[in-house]
Amino acid sequence: MSTNLETNIKNGTEIDHSTGVDESLNPKKEDARTVGPLAYAFMWIGDGVNLGNMTLGASLIVAGTATLNIFQTFAAAAIAIGIISLFFALNDRLGYRTGIPYVVQLRMSFGIKGSIISSLLRGIPAIVWYGFQSWIGGTALNEIAKVVSGGSFDNVVICFVIIQAVQIVLSMYGFHAIAWVETIASVVIMLALVYVFVVLLNSHSDVIVDKWVHAKGSWGLPFFGFIMMFMGNYAAIFLSAADYSRELKTGISDAKRGFLYFSPIVVAYGFVLTIGAMLASATGISNPVKAFAIVVDNPYITVGVSAFIVLGAIAVNMVANIVPPTYVITLLTKMKYKPAVVLTGILALGSFPWVLVQDSSAKGLGMFILIYSAFLGPIVSILLVEYYILRKQQVNIADLYKEDGQFAGYNPAAILAMLIGAGAAFTLVELAWIIGVVVAGISYILLMKYAFKDSEFKKGTIFEK
Repeated sequence: MSTNLETNIKNGTEIDHSTGVDESLNPKKEDARTVGPLAYAFMWIGDGVNLGNMTLGASLIVAGTATLNIFQTFAAAAIAIGIISLFFALNDRLGYRTGIPYVVQLRMSFGIKGSIISSLLRGIPAIVWYGFQSWIGGTALNEIAKVVSGGSFDNVVICFVIIQAVQIVLSMYGFHAIAWVETIASVVIMLALVYVFVVLLNSHSDVIVDKWVHAKGSWGLPFFGFIMMFMGNYAAIFLSAADYSRELKTGISDAKRGFLYFSPIVVAYGFVLTIGAMLASATGISNPVKAFAIVVDNPYITVGVSAFIVLGAIAVNMVANIVPPTYVITLLTKMKYKPAVVLTGILALGSFPWVLVQDSSAKGLGMFILIYSAFLGPIVSILLVEYYILRKQQVNIADLYKEDGQFAGYNPAAILAMLIGAGAAFTLVELAWIIGVVVAGISYILLMKYAFKDSEFKKGTIFEK
């Protein structure tokens, strides 16, 4: 099911008109795709092995009591990872086949003007996550500085700013630099976490068994709420799957790409969540960096582990939290890629990440995820309904770049469906993501069929007259 643009990409030719956007948002040509399958898998391992996921594991322990025991935690993670991988594989297909980024994919359903709202709903959470991961990395860098300086230096804010500056410089070198950083980081961090895992088992197994393994937990709303939190943590990433799949070398089947998501997420996500829960059980502290300092009571080892944490924070930001908002800023402001990267980093400085996670609880992070995923669930649902059901995977990509074409303006059906889905999601925020997906998808089909009968957005769909 190839479009004309897919043929053009394969032949190495240009689109036959000016797109009106920065060249970084144009369809990625075949010869410009430099990321191979192995590097792609390592990229997702590097993304999964991060302190945000570890903090989610730690959020299981509230005031010394586990809301889910170990078996419920693993069951919730398995269900979430399966659904995450499925949505990744479905939503990455358009970007992989045609080379377009997420912000252009949005135009298919929301229109050129309407995509501004939906792209901001992806970009803003990414900037907050960017700031949060950098704050965790800054905290770890501060632990290193305290050891090296003999305690004379202790300033997390300065370390936070340093981490931001390093990330901005690295990300200015483009996606190939991101893949390179991720490959190194994923291997190094996994080795460090294996060491921490062994230390926890040897020195704190009794308290971990008592507070987490043997906890009563719940198979009710907290269990399903945690599944939604897991999925909400990835909702922003698989929503913008096109931003990543467009960098992957061509010729890889849909099934193989699905495996490239599933296997790294299983390895990284499962392991990191487990360590997060173990750390919180052993120490009663939800901030993994501070918990590490207690568990690993050796200044030299603390420096090593903290260095890996810094690397992990940089790694996850390079994949998940820099590219999507940078593309959004490039689209909205007409900035070039590099100035947009700098602006993204500056905005992340003002995200107040220290508010999301306190020493005693990470509930703020969990609530933040649930709230923004209430909007992202409806958006991904609308995109999938559009591409697979309404357009049968047939999209004229060139029209997505025409400022005065079919996709000009905004599609009221998509905007309304998104709002209806988000409104329904907020009726039960613990299950926000799945409620938003189902309600928005059904609403969009009904609105496209029965409302706005003269809408240009029906052209090329099953509802075209």
